[in-house]
Amino acid sequence: MFNQFIMPILGMPRPLKRIIVFGVDAFLCIFTIWLAYYLRMGYWVSLRGEPMVAVLSSLALALPIFAVSGLYRVIFRHSGWPTLLAALKAVALYGFFYAIFIAAMGFQGVPRTLGLIQPILLMIAIGISRVVASHWLGDSYRQQLRIGSLPRVLIYGAGSAGRELSAALRNSRQMRVVGFLDDDPSLQGRVLNNIPIYNPNDLPNLVTTLAISDVLLALPSLGRKNRNQILKRISQSRVSVQTLPSITELASGKVKTADLRDLDIEDLLGREPVAPDMNLLAKNIENKVVLVTGAGGSIGSELCRQALKCHPTTLVLVEQNEFALYAIQQDLQKQLESQPGLATQVISILASVRNSDLIEQIFTTWKPHIVFHAAAYKHVPLVEENISEGIENNVFGTLVCAKLAEKLGVPYFVLISTDKAVRPTNVMGATKRIAEMILQAINFDGENNQQSTRTIFSMVRFGNVLDSSGSVVPLFRQQIRDGGPITLTHPEVTRYFMTIPEAAQLVLQASAMASGGDVFVLDMGESVKIIDLARHMIELSGLEILDEDNPAGDIEIAITGLRPGEKLYEELLIGDNPVATTHPRILKAHEEFSSLAELEEQLRELKLAIGQDADQVKAVLRSLVRGYQPDVKK
Repeated sequence: MFNQFIMPILGMPRPLKRIIVFGVDAFLCIFTIWLAYYLRMGYWVSLRGEPMVAVLSSLALALPIFAVSGLYRVIFRHSGWPTLLAALKAVALYGFFYAIFIAAMGFQGVPRTLGLIQPILLMIAIGISRVVASHWLGDSYRQQLRIGSLPRVLIYGAGSAGRELSAALRNSRQMRVVGFLDDDPSLQGRVLNNIPIYNPNDLPNLVTTLAISDVLLALPSLGRKNRNQILKRISQSRVSVQTLPSITELASGKVKTADLRDLDIEDLLGREPVAPDMNLLAKNIENKVVLVTGAGGSIGSELCRQALKCHPTTLVLVEQNEFALYAIQQDLQKQLESQPGLATQVISILASVRNSDLIEQIFTTWKPHIVFHAAAYKHVPLVEENISEGIENNVFGTLVCAKLAEKLGVPYFVLISTDKAVRPTNVMGATKRIAEMILQAINFDGENNQQSTRTIFSMVRFGNVLDSSGSVVPLFRQQIRDGGPITLTHPEVTRYFMTIPEAAQLVLQASAMASGGDVFVLDMGESVKIIDLARHMIELSGLEILDEDNPAGDIEIAITGLRPGEKLYEELLIGDNPVATTHPRILKAHEEFSSLAELEEQLRELKLAIGQDADQVKAVLRSLVRGYQPDVKK
C-alpha cells in the first residue's frame, strides 16, 4: 500500500515535485501558526480575520527565503545531514525576520510572542518533513533500484508450486518474477497476483522484450517425458533453467527459494524412476546389522543413507579415507537427529579392505547380517596409471572380504560392480570382473555347480551414477561456469546414467532377491550420447555453443581423444540371456565362472606379476578375464 503511494511520486517530473514540496512547506507555515496560537492562548483559534495577518506574513517571508536558500533544488531521496542543516539555516533566517516583523509592527490580535514560538515550531516541522522524505523516498528509490537490478525471471507453471515460488522470491529479493508460463490455454492472458501469465510458445519473444535471464520450472509433479518436451522447447531460447525438486522431495513443507537448483542430467533422462519396493528395501536391513565398505564413496555413502532409513540396529562404516569417513558420519548424524524415531547405532571404522586381520576383527566384533562391498578404485585413467594399487584394492581387497564373510558365516555379501566389467578394455573394468568371479567361485562348488557356502554372494552391476566423483556432469558444470571449453574425449561416446539414490535403492532391493552367485543388472534405460548431454547443459545454462557455425557463441566443445582403456560405449551383459526378476528394473544374468581352485591359482600368478612390467600384468589379466582387450578402443 505504501509503495502504491510512493512510487507515483518518484515517477513525477521534477517541476511537479517542487510544487508539491512548496505546498507542503506552505501548509506547515499555516499549521505551525495555528499551533503557536494554541500554545500562546491556551485554546484553538480560527485563522480568519486578525490571525490571517500572521499567516500571510509567514507565507510571504518563508517561501521566498526557502526558494533563495535552494531548498527546492534538493533531491530529497538523496538528502542527508547537509540538506537538513541547510533547511534549518533557512528557517532560522526566516525566524529572525519574522520575529522582528511581528514584534515591531504589533498587529491587532497577533501576540508578539507568536513571532518567537512559530519559527521554532516551523523549524521542527521542516526538519521532520525533510528527514521523513529522505527516509521514505530514499529507501523506496533504493529498493526499486535493487529490484530493477535483480535477474528477471519467468516461472514455468502457474499452479500451487509456482505461486509459492513467486511469493518466496518476492520476499527473498533474489530474483524478480515478471511473468508465468503455463500450457493451460484458459490461464494464458490472465493475471496471477499482479503477474501476467504467458503462452510458452511466446518465450523467444519474451526473452527479448522482458530481458529474461532465467526460467524456473515449478512443475514438481510432471513426468520426465513431458519435462523433456518442455526443456527442448526452452532450449531454443537463450535462457538459463533452474528447477524445483520432485513432489516427494517437496512434501515436507512449502516451496522455498533454497529448493531451486541447477538443472541436472537426471532432468534430461528419458525414463521415469520406479518407486522402490519397501518390502525388498527393508528385508535384509530392518533390525539387522549392516556393514558397508567404501562407506565414504559416492555409492557407499548413499547406500548408508538409504540403509539408515530402513532402521537397521547397527550401521558399520568401513572407509580408509579419513575425511570421507568423517563426512558420511556427520551426514548420517544429521539424518538421525532429523528423524527421532531412528535408533540406529552408527559405527565408523578407519580401515583398508586389504587388511585381513583388521577386517576379520571388524566382522567378528559386529557380526553383520549383510555386507555391501563398495570399496574400490573406480577412476579408469587413474587405475590405468596405477595398475598395482588398482589390483591390490579391487581384486585382493574383495578376496579378503569375501573369504572372511564365508569363514565367519555372514549371511549376505553384495559386491557393487560396474558395466565396465563387461568385455573390459581397461584395468579397472578387468579388476571388477575378477571381483565378480571371486564371489561366484566362492559361492559355488566348481564341480557340481551347487551352493557351497552359508553366505549368499551376489553382485549388482550398473553404469554411471550422476554427480558421483569423476562423473562428467559436475565436470561439465564447472567447465561451463569457467567459460569453457567443455572437454570431450570422442563425439560418439555414449554412457548409461542413473541417479545415485536410485542406484543405491536398486542395490538394496537386488540384495533381497539374491539366492547365491547372482549377477544382477540394473536397467539403466537408454544410453546417453555425451556430446548431446554437453550441448543440452550449455543451452540450458542460457548460453550458446561456440563452433564453426556460430563463432560468436559462448562455450566450445573440445574433442581431446579417447583416454587409455576408454570405450566408446559400455555394456551391461556379457551374454545375451538376462532373466527378469520381480522388480521391473532389475535383471539377472547367468555367466560363466571358474572353480575356486583354478581361480586361486590364477590369482597367485597375478599377485606375483604385480609391481612388474605393466604389459606382463595385463597379460595375466587377459588370461584371467575373458574378453579383456587392453588399450582397444571400442
